[in-house]
Amino acid sequence: MMNFFNFRCIHCHGNLHIAKNGLCSGCQKQIKSFPYCGHCGAELQYYAQHCGNCLKQEPSWDKIVIIGHYIEPLSVLIHRFKFQNQFWIDRTLARLLYLAVRDAKRTHQLKLPEAIIPVPLYHFRQWKRGYNQADLLSRQLSRWLDIPNLNNIVKRVRHTHTQRGLSAKDRRQNLKNAFSLAVSKNEFPYRRVALVDDVITTGSTLNEISKLLRKLSSVSVAAPTSITATPPDSFASLSCNFSLS
Repeated sequence: MMNFFNFRCIHCHGNLHIAKNGLCSGCQKQIKSFPYCGHCGAELQYYAQHCGNCLKQEPSWDKIVIIGHYIEPLSVLIHRFKFQNQFWIDRTLARLLYLAVRDAKRTHQLKLPEAIIPVPLYHFRQWKRGYNQADLLSRQLSRWLDIPNLNNIVKRVRHTHTQRGLSAKDRRQNLKNAFSLAVSKNEFPYRRVALVDDVITTGSTLNEISKLLRKLSSVSVAAPTSITATPPDSFASLSCNFSLS
């Protein structure tokens, strides 16, 4: 769709050549990808399937897809999306994730998932915000990848304090018994699924949900998670794939 209606970049408000992209080419170039480990997401000198960090603390998921560091303009867009009720930014962020997934097919031999599962919010938090940002991203991705968005499989059954400012140990404790599955082994036909979240810092949330999904026997979990974000240990990873196998 060409820009016949003088649409503007959602970040710098400059003219857009292609309106549906949401971001102008200048802002798009500021979102820089980097080589990372396809298993744990650690930044590396070159693309690799595994790295030394995986040996120290292996994540529960199988693959991860990362957009970039949590710095401008990505950090600003995510903050607006999550905390300023600008839910219409979902298409722009989901497009960035979709492109990162396509890149991961080349750089990490990523196999596309059979279904997508968004990280759930506790019901009160979702009611207060008005939407689950991970679910909005998942809906866009599921349409483009032509696979189902399973937004009723994982439930957040316990209210948790915000993860911001907590240590890795405190994050794990904060999330203990916070999630449950709404299906049994026999009701889940998928072998390869993608978990979608917006920002990954320590990976505690994705690890907890991945462990649950592992109980569905031979499921492989990939996390196209969002954005890796800096402050320096955070990523914007819009989705996370993992296979149950």
